[in-house]
Amino acid sequence: MRILSVDLGTSNTVAVLSAHGMPPRVVEVDGSATMPSAVFAAEDGTLVVGRDAERRARLDPARFEPNPKRRVDEQTLLLGQDVVPVNEALAAVLRRVLDETTRQLGGEQLDELRLTHPAEWGQPRRTVLMTAVRLAGYAGPVHLVPEPVAAAAHFASFPGRGLAPGQALAVYDLGAGTFDVAVVGAGPNGFAVLAENGLPDLGGLDVDQALMVHVGREVSHRDPQRWQRLLRPESTADRRTRRALQEDVKAAKEALSRLPQTEVPMPEPFTDVLVTRGELEALVRPALLRSVELLSRTVAAAGLTPDRLAGIYLVGGASRLPLVGSMIAEHLGVVPVSLDQPETAVAFGAHHVHGEGIGGRTQQVPPPPVAPPPVPPMVFPTGFPSYPAPVKRSRKKPVLAAVAVVAVLVAAGLTYLLWPSGASVTTYSAQECARPGAPDGQGFTGCLRQLAGTIADTSQCTPGAGSGDIAPPASQRLGVLVTCSAPALAGAQVTYVHGSSAADVKEYTDRLLTSVGGDQVQARWQGNALTGTYSAAGGKSASVLVFTVADRPLAGVVYQKAGSGQQASSASQLADYFERTVQPGT
Repeated sequence: MRILSVDLGTSNTVAVLSAHGMPPRVVEVDGSATMPSAVFAAEDGTLVVGRDAERRARLDPARFEPNPKRRVDEQTLLLGQDVVPVNEALAAVLRRVLDETTRQLGGEQLDELRLTHPAEWGQPRRTVLMTAVRLAGYAGPVHLVPEPVAAAAHFASFPGRGLAPGQALAVYDLGAGTFDVAVVGAGPNGFAVLAENGLPDLGGLDVDQALMVHVGREVSHRDPQRWQRLLRPESTADRRTRRALQEDVKAAKEALSRLPQTEVPMPEPFTDVLVTRGELEALVRPALLRSVELLSRTVAAAGLTPDRLAGIYLVGGASRLPLVGSMIAEHLGVVPVSLDQPETAVAFGAHHVHGEGIGGRTQQVPPPPVAPPPVPPMVFPTGFPSYPAPVKRSRKKPVLAAVAVVAVLVAAGLTYLLWPSGASVTTYSAQECARPGAPDGQGFTGCLRQLAGTIADTSQCTPGAGSGDIAPPASQRLGVLVTCSAPALAGAQVTYVHGSSAADVKEYTDRLLTSVGGDQVQARWQGNALTGTYSAAGGKSASVLVFTVADRPLAGVVYQKAGSGQQASSASQLADYFERTVQPGT
């Protein structure tokens, strides 16, 4: 039997192969046990992945997506000028692993593929994974294995670590993109997830961002405008510099897992920054405390106490932070177990999860016949009780709700998933939005209504900038502005801008972000047939989030001023609010 297990992670992908009766081994891609899960869209339409993608990103970072798995809820990725379906991006990563495995097998084909996924992923996300497998060209049998089940199986495979039926362990999985925790129980026929939860806004990437903000505090005063260009790059050169700085910050974080201090090389005109492990731990301690508290609650939800667990198992590259183990031991009274290579634990563990012992919500899909059939029903093992899936908040509720209704998998050939994106909305082209037209009675142009979505219909909106704090200078003829009340956010408003030019809009939004100061959170958004980026800044007296549209002079501003005895939201809190309430299509 030739069995390949693949852990397609947010930052890195790991594959483990067992063949010809030999013990499982890591499939090295480009000479390394881990392959970056990164994708680069070449100008000829080719998708380049892994380290080749990272190298190409140095030339044109705008065509690069380092973490396609983190965007599994989105229909497409905008890479440069190319629109790439998310499932094709994931398929390109899987195809590279499959091709390398076939090469190492001398052309022999696999008998089985095991693909791991976060335990809380429902049918729509698992369907995206299965579509990616078929797009990658693999037509054999596939087993989808929950990551904590695989991690538990890996833990139990060590001498003296076996789990007897009725025993359970907790899996603390701090990966690059998310934090996931699960309690996994052993039964007569295998493992099943007893309780699970997670934090979508905590992972190694968020630790990197916290360290980036800390570095910015140390150097930005030297040249504030240059620092803003690093945060919001305008040219290819700016994007290259930002990309290099992000890599240096990530390397510094990893070094602080081994060393008490290290330096972050900085681009000119800034000087290098010395950071210590204590500084990093101070930055991430509040977030890690949230993860430890969630671990405790999840253990309780499984009807257990920490002392009744067979162990707490650390998985994911970010779990290397020494603070993780010490906080778990301090708050739960159990010293967690870690390995030298936590990145490979899930892929190795999937080899110990047999087809008849796959528990919880693992999906087993038979090889496709010549004519594509409907998706077969989920197959669960017999002889082991099933556990209801706990409800977990998603950051893309409307998309997931729509997909759950229409999730369809064509199991052979090149397949595309059609993802509805919320209620019907009138859309306009970039050319139609190049200049603001006449506003309606509420103050909206047609393009602004597309950007505002349901806010325009459900909130009280009036023409103008609302609060004088965010009004443009009298000398700046910005265009059309309309301000709406911000639902369920005290002291806040949402202002929509249709500018005369993208440069005018950028000048206006940059001024707002700079005036608030404080920490910043940045990400991409998508909805109502629009794509763009948002930046949130949280200061002591006010917080602001600016969301812009990629190809037209449109922007929205969520502004909150601290009230009497009430603090303004942090940048992260305001970003969460935007994604839940204000983002077009929500």
